[in-house]
Amino acid sequence: MTQFLLGGVLGALLVYALYWRAQREAARIEEEKTSLLEERQIVLDYMHAMVDAVGARLPRDELFQRIVHASILSTGALSACIFEKGADNMMRGVAVEGLFPPHRPIPDAQRIKMVTRAKFIEQVLKSEAFPVGEGVVGGVAATGKGALIVNAPSDERVVKHDDEALVVRSVIAAPIMVRDHLIGVLCVCNAADGQPFTETDYSLVAALAEQAGLAVHNADFLALQVEKQRIDLDLTLASEVQLMLLPKEMPLIAGLDLDARYMAAQMVGGDFYDAIKLDEYRVGIAVADVAGKGVPASLLMAICRTHLRAMAPMHQSPARVLCEMNRVLTEDMRGGMYITMTYAVIDLQRAEITLARAGHELPLLVAPRAEGNEPHCQFLGSDGMPLGLVDDATFAEVLTERSVPFRAGDTLVLFTDGLTETPNAEGKEFGNARLSDVVRENSGRAVRELNESVLVAVKNFGAGGLRDDFTLFSARNRTGRP
Repeated sequence: MTQFLLGGVLGALLVYALYWRAQREAARIEEEKTSLLEERQIVLDYMHAMVDAVGARLPRDELFQRIVHASILSTGALSACIFEKGADNMMRGVAVEGLFPPHRPIPDAQRIKMVTRAKFIEQVLKSEAFPVGEGVVGGVAATGKGALIVNAPSDERVVKHDDEALVVRSVIAAPIMVRDHLIGVLCVCNAADGQPFTETDYSLVAALAEQAGLAVHNADFLALQVEKQRIDLDLTLASEVQLMLLPKEMPLIAGLDLDARYMAAQMVGGDFYDAIKLDEYRVGIAVADVAGKGVPASLLMAICRTHLRAMAPMHQSPARVLCEMNRVLTEDMRGGMYITMTYAVIDLQRAEITLARAGHELPLLVAPRAEGNEPHCQFLGSDGMPLGLVDDATFAEVLTERSVPFRAGDTLVLFTDGLTETPNAEGKEFGNARLSDVVRENSGRAVRELNESVLVAVKNFGAGGLRDDFTLFSARNRTGRP
């Protein structure tokens, strides 16, 4: 009987112990569940804060400051800092909140200058820099793996500061990364409750750093998109302005046919052409190529055109016009920039072309022959250096002027090197010989059709898009004069 009673008591105790064990396990699970839900909510709130920050299109430094502030609210840390990795492989504090301990000991001289804690924080933010691999933060940057230091005073990587307010008790550092690319390190220091950080705290900070990386990446991408839209708008406006500078209509000279084609490799280019009526029988035509492409070349092109329009009516000599342009343009040139140009004056009364060439491509003159013979093509050579490349005296000394007959049926073709240097799939250039052949074969057609034939030939020859801007300008004498 006694054994039976003892067995019953022991059984009851065992059942009671198992019950309370199950209760404790249930309570632990419920506590972990609550903790996970809280951590989940913290991360969600943090994500919302980052989305709002990105949506506000904040500058990068302000976005970092938002991340630091949200990290402190989320973790209950006393201070936090983001260290950004620079192109020089150095880590720098770019955003800080709270009294964040410096990465290195504070020199006595610097400590004396420290008037307030706020000044100190500012000093940390602006002046501290250390290489990847140094200390806790540098180590995280080097490996891309976070670090949890529960007992910081015993860790040799942590700097021991004399100031009690700067003593590091516990620290978490997590990498801010996007697609295996390190942006920086998020570091939180000393929990507000005085307790060491835990693995749960570490997983929370790691999650926050991951979300911070996405926020920075999205902000950078959005900023690039906005900047691209702005640049596209600027380029569109610049392209429209540039096209406005080109002649809308050719000047009317009885007995002279003119046609020009212009194509830019980018939205704006450095080529230009112009035709300026000088009197009833004379017209000045120019084709030029500014070294380079894009907006700088287009701006210089506009300046060049303005000077040409001012100089051409003042001087009968093309060489004189180019000399004057070299004089005024030299002041507008930046290092490495120059302009090549051919400027020709067509005089139908004299049936003559007078031209000067500032380092530009050789003009092509096509003259019809007697019936049954092929038209005669020749490239008109003359000496000259590009505008803006040398001083006035040297430019004038090298430059030569040339006059040639321009009889009925003759055609003058001016162009830029973007046309003749168009490559094919094998890397061979279109070249002067092919241009001459196409012009010769189509010399009997109207100048508009002639130019169109040249463009078709270049397109068929080329391997795709334009490598450079190119301009094509043709003029034909159809007066019937001898």
